[in-house]
Amino acid sequence: MAKENKPEAWMSGPVEGIPPLLQPVAHALLQAREEVHTYLEGFPDKLLWERPAGVASVGFHLQHLKGVLDRLFTYAQRQQLTEEQLSYLYAEGKPAENQAYHVQDLLQAYDEQVDRALEQLKSIDESALTDFRGVGRKQLPSTVQGLLFHAAEHTMRHVGQLLVTAKILLHQEKG
Repeated sequence: MAKENKPEAWMSGPVEGIPPLLQPVAHALLQAREEVHTYLEGFPDKLLWERPAGVASVGFHLQHLKGVLDRLFTYAQRQQLTEEQLSYLYAEGKPAENQAYHVQDLLQAYDEQVDRALEQLKSIDESALTDFRGVGRKQLPSTVQGLLFHAAEHTMRHVGQLLVTAKILLHQEKG
C-alpha cells in the first residue's frame, strides 16, 4: 500500500474537456480512483466481505462507490433511478451466494463508473449548475452543482473508510 510521490490530481492541471467550475469534481474522482487502486494493490479477495469491529466491508465500499456515483449523476441529469439502479442499491454490501467476487472485478466496475461520470461532466453547461434537481421519490431539493459536489465528497469519504478497513484487515492477516 505504498503511495507514489506524485502530485495529487488537483495539482496536475485541468482535466481536458471538463468545464472549469467542475474541475474540483473531476479531480476528486480521479484522486479517489488512484487512491483506491493504491490501497487495494494485492488486497486478497477472501477479505472483501470482512467487517472488522462491525464496520462496512471493503466489498461494500467498492460497490457503494460505483453505485452512489451512478445515482447522484442520474439525479443531476434530472432523471429518476431505474429499477436496476434500485436493485443495485439494495444489494450493496451483500455478497450474492454462489458468486465469487474478486477485487479486480469490483475495481473495474468502479473505474468504468468514474469514466462515465467524467464523460458526463464534459457535457454539463456551467450555466445550469444552479438549476433545481429533485432527489429521490420525495424530490428533495438540490441543484446540479450540489449533486456533483456531493458525489465528489461522498466518494472521498468512502475512500477514506475503505483505506482504514483495508489496513486493519491486512494488519490482522499478517497476525
